[in-house]
Amino acid sequence: MNATEDALTLFSTRVRQMILQYKDLIKRNAELYAMVNEREAQIERLNAQQTQMQNDYNSLKMARMLEVTDGDVEKAQKSLQSLIRDVNKCITLLSEK
Repeated sequence: MNATEDALTLFSTRVRQMILQYKDLIKRNAELYAMVNEREAQIERLNAQQTQMQNDYNSLKMARMLEVTDGDVEKAQKSLQSLIRDVNKCITLLSEK
């Protein structure tokens, strides 16, 4: 019976080790999921920031195009006419849908 008791003791020890490893893996998995969620939130924030910066850049570019100086009146009028055509095209495309 001594060999049976030793085998049973060894088996129970291995089971306890596996349970501890399982708990460690569960904890590590939860940490990794938290890291992934944090990274996804960071990506969303950065995408929103990038979109806002792109909009700001486009607004500044538009303002620069519309900026009128003494010699640029004709150029500004052409730019404005081009913008109006683009807006009209967009309106036409939207009204077709």
